[in-house]
Amino acid sequence: MGLFDKLLGKKNPEKQTISSAKETGHKEEWEFYFSNVDEKLGSIFVDLGLLKIAPMLNRPNVVWVSIKMNNPREDGLSSHEESGPLGDIEDVLVNNINAKHNSIYVGRLTSAGNRDLYFYFGDTTLYDKAISEVMVAFPKYQFDFGSKEDKEWDGYFNFLYPSPQQFQSIQNRRVIDQLEKSGDILSKSREVFHWIYFKSESDRGKYIEKIKNDNFTIVDIGSDNSRGEFVFKLAIKRVDKVDAKSVDEYVIYLWKLANELNAEYDGWETSIEKDE
Repeated sequence: MGLFDKLLGKKNPEKQTISSAKETGHKEEWEFYFSNVDEKLGSIFVDLGLLKIAPMLNRPNVVWVSIKMNNPREDGLSSHEESGPLGDIEDVLVNNINAKHNSIYVGRLTSAGNRDLYFYFGDTTLYDKAISEVMVAFPKYQFDFGSKEDKEWDGYFNFLYPSPQQFQSIQNRRVIDQLEKSGDILSKSREVFHWIYFKSESDRGKYIEKIKNDNFTIVDIGSDNSRGEFVFKLAIKRVDKVDAKSVDEYVIYLWKLANELNAEYDGWETSIEKDE
């Protein structure tokens, strides 16, 4: 049974060769992130670009296909040896289902030894046939499927789409990816700069007080009228590594402190450090 079936109704606000952008008019923005799903590690791959057009009134039904992996990792995610076959199944399923039902593929979950693919449909008549005729070509894999009405696309917004903290981690990874492409040695320590914007000088002062023992240096205290109500600027820096684990640790810490004071953490940047 797909996890959507468990989670729908709860009101909490790689390779991809399939494109639905032409039909829907949206710009695809595929991203992945890790999450705790049903108390197990999960990897979610989702089209963030659908946020601008969802929910689609002509596709009020969610359909899922759950594929049982044959050789998952110990943590329940897909192994390197099985990633190829799973990708092949995914490509054929998405092509076949979208072509025959004018559906849209929104994302997938990999967790607990299963890979679950999620689609939004208009008419679900014979959707099971479209799935079964693909899976017959992959007899080594067990599978299940289901459908449910989801007019508000709660499954997309409240299950697949990342939380604000998860989205910040995605932003962190995007910066790290650019550093790696430039030949950066992520384990080398260097100055990392951060920007936070506040609604009041008082909140900015509280923030500075909270981080005073964390070895950050204040780079700039000023104002920026282009920021709407978040006028009061704080720029800080500290010498840190920029590998994913390190970045998430200190950035999420600063991001959470900003949220506590109704402020906006506006990102980080650093120099590119290579071997001398």
